[in-house]
Amino acid sequence: MKAKATLKQIAKEFEVSISTVSKALSDSPEISEATKIKIQEYAKLQNYKPNSIAKNLKNQRTNTIGVIIPNILNPFFAKVFSGIEKEALSKGYNVITGISNESFEKEKEVMDMLNNGTIDGFIVAVAEETQALKEHQHFKDIINSGTPIVMFDRVAETVNCDKVIVDDFESSFDATNHLLKLGSKNTALVSTIDNLSVGKLRVGGFKKAMESSNLSLNNQLIVIENDIELFDNKLIELFNTKKVDAVFALDEHASTMAMKFALKKGIKIPEELNIIGFADGVWSRRLTPSLSTVSQHAPEIGAKAAELLIHKLNSKDEFYQPQTVVIKTELRQRESTRKL
Repeated sequence: MKAKATLKQIAKEFEVSISTVSKALSDSPEISEATKIKIQEYAKLQNYKPNSIAKNLKNQRTNTIGVIIPNILNPFFAKVFSGIEKEALSKGYNVITGISNESFEKEKEVMDMLNNGTIDGFIVAVAEETQALKEHQHFKDIINSGTPIVMFDRVAETVNCDKVIVDDFESSFDATNHLLKLGSKNTALVSTIDNLSVGKLRVGGFKKAMESSNLSLNNQLIVIENDIELFDNKLIELFNTKKVDAVFALDEHASTMAMKFALKKGIKIPEELNIIGFADGVWSRRLTPSLSTVSQHAPEIGAKAAELLIHKLNSKDEFYQPQTVVIKTELRQRESTRKL
């Protein structure tokens, strides 16, 4: 493979300065037409490519956004990323992705590495461990260094930055009410995300809906366990020992396992058991029966986060006030719930 030429090599070939070569390649009027043509043709022949990163750094802008997500395998984050990337590219920005793998230290490490002139700003969903530790100083330090941050879905309330969220509390409240309207008397709540802020809000919405319907909370029908193996065992025990006619699952794993264990036990869905999950990946439509879900409109969340960050980067307002944008969810009824 032919090596790419450099400005220094081209300058040596024509016995001119590097500055002259740079100006010729940029079609500067300071350089004669004959010299520009010779240098440009030679550069093309020698496979010269401009270093866009170096050029942008000279202008103190990289036109690159750093996106930090907790889990690349989660369909929700993949959809959010697609929304970010589409919006960013339409505005002339590139995107670099970092994965925290739900680790506080990894999150810090990736953000510190990129906050060295590589990116202009961050879009972040906070790692599970970071939320559990309630340690947010690294976000504040980055913002204080002059690099803006937009948070989405999982946010840190103590960090003063733009945020894009869905109303997890209200969405959970509405989904629970829907199950109650279907005539559910023994509604189970199942979750593997109690460490996360969104998980706690969804639990709150469920409890509020039960309270608003003057129904007492049956703790024996609540399975909240962050450890996946323990959760599965407790869920099996729930179906084996308790009468359940509805399940509200707060995350992907809980939704899938609730349907799996119910069908394995011979429970008819939705005739005997209504299930709503708080997720909307491709799998929810492909399950048999297909799963009714609370859709979070992930691509819209990503697009809005990118829009806010780019607006912040281009804003000259010294007194810019961060805002929190709430994206409306949608209850998508499929085969796992009866029709009203």
